[in-house]
Amino acid sequence: MSAPPPVPARTTEPLANGDTARASLEALRSEIAKAVVGQDPAVTGLVVALLCRGHVLLEGVPGVAKTLLVRALAASLELDTKRVQFTPDLMPSDVTGSLVYDARTAEFSFQPGPVFTNLLLADEINRTPPKTQSSLLEAMEERQVTVDGVPRPLPDPFLVAATQNPVEYEGTYPLPEAQLDRFLLKLTVPLPSRDEEINVLTRHSEGFNPRDLASVGIRPVAGPADLEAARAAVARTKVSPEIAGYVVDICRATRESPSLSLGVSPRGATALLSTARAWAWLTGRDYVIPDDVKALALPTLRHRLHLRPEAEMEGITPDSVITSVLAHVPVPR
Repeated sequence: MSAPPPVPARTTEPLANGDTARASLEALRSEIAKAVVGQDPAVTGLVVALLCRGHVLLEGVPGVAKTLLVRALAASLELDTKRVQFTPDLMPSDVTGSLVYDARTAEFSFQPGPVFTNLLLADEINRTPPKTQSSLLEAMEERQVTVDGVPRPLPDPFLVAATQNPVEYEGTYPLPEAQLDRFLLKLTVPLPSRDEEINVLTRHSEGFNPRDLASVGIRPVAGPADLEAARAAVARTKVSPEIAGYVVDICRATRESPSLSLGVSPRGATALLSTARAWAWLTGRDYVIPDDVKALALPTLRHRLHLRPEAEMEGITPDSVITSVLAHVPVPR
């Protein structure tokens, strides 16, 4: 593909802002690396979600730094952040807030819950029952919370970064499809390699305290202004009709897969296009190519597929279905 034509002079200022924002967001990697070893794909996914105003589900076994990763991201951003430890006895009002009676005024007043923040860390979200999980549905989709019939808008930006353990572990509740669909990305956090694990142990032996991120020198390197400029630049990223058709063909192919009882919906196709645009901009281009779509297909689509029971018994996974689809859908030239 040939290089895009030069940008007219009148757009010089927005592009400069976008370049500055890109540099700030790229600096997040080095800041997070001060606390988290490896996990570059997860870091990239979190940045893409911020650009797309989406939410992220991080899945991995206990002890692979899922919570530390989100806390390091929050410390690297000039954003308000709160953490909720999801437990079996957590109530919906503990997340959204509730009306509290004030004896002095003899009136009820609204006490905001931790969801009223920029970055909400929902730790081990699948350890709480579905009723409490559902308390986040309106917040994630509508960016508001309704209590006693009164809608209350959430701050902007607003992102839910939820962690979960695989459902085969005891005491977990699988997230319903309606809630899974609210997450823009599902990122898997794998076990570290041998060298990375040695690095982790070395850091701890030298006094690293994961509960004190300030001690390792993490500082805010990006803020709301950078996010706003970056999102505006992403919105200017060009999508050709051929790329749009490629995204649609991938999603339609999942609906025809014999291994699936539920394929990707049009909402999933929209999500894939959004994440591909964000990735294209992060890599320094103002247009999307097929490789951008391929790069984000797995994290954007894996949680939107529902396997047939017989396919699960054969060891087929959502990732293997998506990989097969990408191998068979024609790539536009």
